[in-house]
Amino acid sequence: MFEHLLQSNASLQLSLDSYRGQISVHALSHKLFNEEFHLIPREKRSRRPLKALIVFTDASGASHKSVMTWRNPQTQRWEADVEFVEGSPQVAELAAVVRAFEKFSEPINLVTDSAYVAGVVSRAEQAVLKEIDNEHLFRLLSKLIYLISHREHPFYVMHVRSHTDLPSEIAEGNRQADSLAAPVENARLPDIFQQAKLSHQQYHQNVPGLIHQFQLTWSQAQAIVATCPNCQVQAMPSMGMGLNPRGLGSCEVWQTDITHTSSFRCLKYVHVSIDTHSGAVYASAHAGEETEHAKKHLVQAFSVLGIPKEINTDNGPAYTSKGFLEFVQQWGVEHKTGIPHSPTGQAVVERAHQMLKQVLARQSSTTVSMSPHEKLCKAMFTINFLNCSFENMSPPVVRHFNSGNQLKLSQRPLVMIRDPETWETKGPYELVT
Repeated sequence: MFEHLLQSNASLQLSLDSYRGQISVHALSHKLFNEEFHLIPREKRSRRPLKALIVFTDASGASHKSVMTWRNPQTQRWEADVEFVEGSPQVAELAAVVRAFEKFSEPINLVTDSAYVAGVVSRAEQAVLKEIDNEHLFRLLSKLIYLISHREHPFYVMHVRSHTDLPSEIAEGNRQADSLAAPVENARLPDIFQQAKLSHQQYHQNVPGLIHQFQLTWSQAQAIVATCPNCQVQAMPSMGMGLNPRGLGSCEVWQTDITHTSSFRCLKYVHVSIDTHSGAVYASAHAGEETEHAKKHLVQAFSVLGIPKEINTDNGPAYTSKGFLEFVQQWGVEHKTGIPHSPTGQAVVERAHQMLKQVLARQSSTTVSMSPHEKLCKAMFTINFLNCSFENMSPPVVRHFNSGNQLKLSQRPLVMIRDPETWETKGPYELVT
């Protein structure tokens, strides 16, 4: 080391030029000075997500917007910093990242949908920057390297795919950033209340359904239903249900019956089946109410909702015939009939009749050109996917396919995963989706 320094340092050569003595270069005898020592600066970039503020960045080449947004921990409201930056979307998003490091000195999680920006940020700490032709980009990179290298608190950078619809806080924040960065003509409709009104004009779902779908308050959802002229004829029944015995899970006990809808003309005989646990409804229009029509209806219902363990019907001739008994035996379904002439023996399906007819009446102004089968499909979509009750804010179709043991996967497939940073293969793990 000394010989190399003597050869390369002119000042040292001049100072020792006339020295005639002996030069000894050695470490002190203390063991502290004789051990090998490596000076490595502490890395500020965390390899794992931090329990800290999440900042989302995005940019648009069309609008030249450079966006960063975050949810305020105190108010739980979204806040944003938007600037107009000339250049490519990558340069604009890099400018947003620089502003994020300038604004937040505390630990942060940085989420970006640009793989380029995520790669630059992950490699910027203690980096040496060479001269580049783009002066604006050079200034941004220089500032980024300085801010990251002189941080006191750690940060975590994460890359996510843009325009994802996964239900998570990361996806929600990314959509918020996308909306802020989009041009005005492509920006999403900000008024959720107006979206709920438009949806209700199309489907006429009930108050709990609007609250569940659009996260409205009770008074907002009630105002939409109260001002709808089609919903003022008669009140929509809630999904709450009578006093008949019910299944403990979906596809355990069904009730099946026939109602008449005169507006369907030759297909006025509407066969209806309802799962007594989940409230999921299947209805089909037929030209009669004989055994063959009842069998055809149930086969269609089995293909949509699954095969129940037990079906309850009334004592009508369609359900007491030999052909119908052979049909249910063939499908392995237990058949029970109610008390003769009892108006409450089929209370659950009778309530479903009332609800189905009310939904059909409210949607009549938007289904004029539809066939009876299409009208029933739209009504069933509203009942099964949009409506719910205050007792259970999940729609019937969610309850139906989440509570039945025969409708669940007995075992999830095993998969291996690879860490994109270390390229290590880990697993096996159960597949989540």
